Amino acid sequence: MTQTQTIAPAFTSLREKIAYEKAERLADYARFESMLRTAYAVAHEAGERHQPTVMQVLENGRVIDTVLDGPCGFAWVTIRPGTSRFARWAVANGHARKSYGGGIQLWVSAFNQSYERKMAAAEALADCLRMAGIKAYASGRLD
Repeated sequence: MTQTQTIAPAFTSLREKIAYEKAERLADYARFESMLRTAYAVAHEAGERHQPTVMQVLENGRVIDTVLDGPCGFAWVTIRPGTSRFARWAVANGHARKSYGGGIQLWVSAFNQSYERKMAAAEALADCLRMAGIKAYASGRLD
């Protein structure tokens, strides 16, 4: 038996077992909420700290606009498998949605359209979730 495995207590009735499993599930949900709140705070800080590359818009070799937030784009975190307790909880509570390619996705909606800031936030979010034992991967695309 590994250190992380625990032995469930012996139950004298089905009612006791159901109550025990419900308490265990609610404790997991509270842990998920706290973990996700912390991960989003870390992600937001990473996005704020990131200094995007200034983008200049040219027309006929002339600068016609300067975009301080850099190129536009999107970023998200994919979590697999989408059937894990955390994934089901995240979808059920409006934190994520099912992903077309499998798993679930948490979108980074902060930082207007700044691709670089969104990616910095997505990478930090994925790192925090991985440290908690969740298989999470940051992705993004330019618009």
